[in-house]
Amino acid sequence: MDKNIKTDFKVALNASSSVKKVIGVVSGKGGVGKSLVTSLLAAAFRKNGHNVAILDADITGPSIPKSFGIKGNAAVIDQGIEPKISKTGIKLMSVNFLLSDETEPIIWRGPLIAGAVKQFWSEVVWGDVDYMFVDMPPGTGDVPLTVFQSFKVDGIVIVASPQELVSMIVSKAVNMAKSMNIPILGLIENMSYFVCPNCTKKHNIFGTSNIEKIAQKYDLKVLAKIPIDPSISTACDKGEVEDINAEWLKPAVYSIESSLE
Repeated sequence: MDKNIKTDFKVALNASSSVKKVIGVVSGKGGVGKSLVTSLLAAAFRKNGHNVAILDADITGPSIPKSFGIKGNAAVIDQGIEPKISKTGIKLMSVNFLLSDETEPIIWRGPLIAGAVKQFWSEVVWGDVDYMFVDMPPGTGDVPLTVFQSFKVDGIVIVASPQELVSMIVSKAVNMAKSMNIPILGLIENMSYFVCPNCTKKHNIFGTSNIEKIAQKYDLKVLAKIPIDPSISTACDKGEVEDINAEWLKPAVYSIESSLE
């Protein structure tokens, strides 16, 4: 076998769909708010007038449906599976929409999980989409590899938190993206600070952020710093993520739009 021959793992998009830009939202570890960032970015891009979709690739831990307050099974038509539509018009596909009970655990091995992600790309009738956000599970395993190889990913956003451990975690995500020639659009730091409602001072609950040092090390942009705000988690619990006034995310939206023009 010729070792110089490159295998193309790309999967064809659903024939009834057109997706202009695909943005992966990744993190090197769990618990940093990757799904929250995915939801907030999608809502912000929708408010800017774009046709937006979310492909929930976190098969074993889907949380996108709850953030948008959407339940029930997806409909199947001749062209494929119809995505669910949020109240502002964001198209969503998650494994929860294919289960008879949303609390049913997904106890699958890696190849089955990767296959489901590819089916979301090829069998869901996405229609016309300007920006698709792919909410990926944490780490650098099967699903990120599948997405990077199977989709035409235009860039990724790396989500981090202020803990000291994050430098190593972000490095892993950066190195994976670079090894696969995926552009890195920038970093978003979640749980960055807390604004005291009484004194209005910023407090670094999880320690002093070193996100700028990490960004400088890899020549990346810091797209946004998301505060610790109880109203954010409350809105997500109520399925009202689209109602959050995410002013601190506007520079990130502008930067991503500009990078992908």
